[in-house]
Amino acid sequence: MLRNRFSPRLVLAAVGAAATLCATPAAAPAQEPAKALRTTTPAPREGNWMKMHESFLKRARDKERIDLVFLGDSITQGWGHNDTWKRFYGPRHAANFGIGGDRTEHVLWRIEHGEFDVIRPKVVVLMIGTNNTGGESADDIAAGVTAIVKQLRRRLPEAKILLLGVFPRSAKPTDPVRGKIEEINSKISKLDDGHSVTYLDIGKSFLEPDGTLTREVMPDLLHLSARGYRIWADAMEPTLWRLLDKPQQAKK
Repeated sequence: MLRNRFSPRLVLAAVGAAATLCATPAAAPAQEPAKALRTTTPAPREGNWMKMHESFLKRARDKERIDLVFLGDSITQGWGHNDTWKRFYGPRHAANFGIGGDRTEHVLWRIEHGEFDVIRPKVVVLMIGTNNTGGESADDIAAGVTAIVKQLRRRLPEAKILLLGVFPRSAKPTDPVRGKIEEINSKISKLDDGHSVTYLDIGKSFLEPDGTLTREVMPDLLHLSARGYRIWADAMEPTLWRLLDKPQQAKK
C-alpha cells in the first residue's frame, strides 16, 4: 500500500501561503500624468503676429542698444510712439515687445523662440494675463505668469523684472472679472523676491475713488487712452527709476 507523500504540516503550510497570496492587495493602477495647462504650454499664433515676432528678432539681431523692454499684449503694444513714450522711454533705449491678443502661452513661445537670446536689457517690464481671464482660472493664469518670469530669469540672469499687476477692466468694481484680476494679482505678487523680481500694482491709479473705471482712461474699458498711458508712466516711474536709472548713476 502506498503511503501519502504529503505530511499534514506541509499541507497546512501550503494552505497558509495560498491564503497570504490571496490577501495581498493588487497593485494600484498607474496614475495618468497631470494634463499640461494651456497657460503654461508655449503656443504660437499665425499671420501678422508672426511678422511682429520676426520684427522683434530682427531688432535684436541688429544689435541696437536696448536697456528696457516692455513685454505683453495689446495694452503694451498700445504705447506705440506717443509723446509719453518718447518723453519717458526714448532716452532710455526702450523697446516695445507687446502684441495685441497675446496670452501667457504666446509670450512664453516668443521667449523660447529667440526674442531674448541676443539682447541684454537691464529691466523688463512685464504685464500679461488679461486675455486669459475669459477661459482660465486665476490659479492657471498665475501659473502662466510664473512660467514667463522663470523663463526671463533663466535667459536674463542679470536683468531686473518689473512685474506689473494685471490692470483693472470693466466699468464697475462689482464685475466678476475685477474679482478674478484681484485674485491673479494676489498670487503673482508672491513672485517678488526683493532682488531680481519686483512686483508693482498700479491698478488703482486708473480708477475713480469709488472704484469705477471711466472711458476717459480706458475708452473701451480695457485699452488705455493717451491719458491712461500718462497715468501708467507716472505711477511706474519711481520704481522704474530705482531699478534702471539709480544703479547707473551709482556707477558714475
